[in-house]
Amino acid sequence: MTRLFNFGAGPAVLPLAVLERAREELVDWHGSGMSVMEMSHRGKEFMGIAEKAERDLRDLLAIPAEYKVLFLQGGASAQFAMVPMNLLRGKSTADYINTGEWSKKAIKEAGKFCRVNVAASSEASKFTTVPVRGEWRLNPDAAYVHYTPNETIGGVEFHDVPDVGQAVLVADMSSTILSRPIDVRRFGLIYAGAQKNIGPAGLTIVIVREDLLGQTLAGTPTMFDYKIQADNGSMYNTPPVYAWYVAGLVFEWLKDLGGLRAIAEINLRKAEKLYACIDSSDGFYRNPVERKCRSWMNVPFTLLDPALDDAFLKGAKAAGLLQLKGHRSVGGMRASIYNAMPEEGIDALIHYMREFRNKQG
Repeated sequence: MTRLFNFGAGPAVLPLAVLERAREELVDWHGSGMSVMEMSHRGKEFMGIAEKAERDLRDLLAIPAEYKVLFLQGGASAQFAMVPMNLLRGKSTADYINTGEWSKKAIKEAGKFCRVNVAASSEASKFTTVPVRGEWRLNPDAAYVHYTPNETIGGVEFHDVPDVGQAVLVADMSSTILSRPIDVRRFGLIYAGAQKNIGPAGLTIVIVREDLLGQTLAGTPTMFDYKIQADNGSMYNTPPVYAWYVAGLVFEWLKDLGGLRAIAEINLRKAEKLYACIDSSDGFYRNPVERKCRSWMNVPFTLLDPALDDAFLKGAKAAGLLQLKGHRSVGGMRASIYNAMPEEGIDALIHYMREFRNKQG
């Protein structure tokens, strides 16, 4: 079997060691005679898997005891509705920061439940930067402040957690969670779809401060109530057992690497290499994002001559470099280089980019 380098934005590459272990355990998990996909989610076997996964995630992120960790379904898109349903808590407005397509989707959905104050936006710059904190117009009556630390489509990222004082800070960390250490105490709630840095699609992680639970909007569906999910150990209904299990393997893999400080060093090195290749190409390749806001996880770039895009992608595929086509709203190319993308993949991409430029430039 030949493993190619998959630069897809999500579902994204998984660590090879995790895939190999999942393959070994697929038919018979630890002598149980069952696949994890066949187990009762309330049986002792899966309960052990679930509890260990949560412990390992808590260890990796140093999650304080007063935070609940939920393993849910519906993707981050369901959280666009669940956040206001659970966190408005009697208030009628919420602050949102608009930095790209995923922020816009969250804003649109929240608007069904409350008045959204777009406290800052980088739309005027075509989402090539993040709004300066001093220019944010936060509403003191807002229930919470929501932002997207990393925008997968535009490749723009906050490299520091914004200071919002005593306000409840909410973050959609789908594309940046576990890529570096964070201080969970700075947040009221963190949510993340799994299919980028955690595991297979179908699982969503929510980390929420316990005092924020229990005051949902009238009519909130039972499955959308964080407190009910927390009280039932994320098992009010049958959870996505296999995705939960694979996420646990990814957490183990990260701990074996040395944790989030170790993976952060690797991620920064990967990103710096790729951006250096783009910046040193004399304009043949170009990244549109302001340098201080460039993403570690998603690197969009364009070619000097867009007529070469198809040839670039065809050649990349032949070189074993997959899913490099940029999002349709941006065009060009996009290399998503999440935790599981090995450094060898970055080196192979850089080698190909230089060869292509030499032939075409």
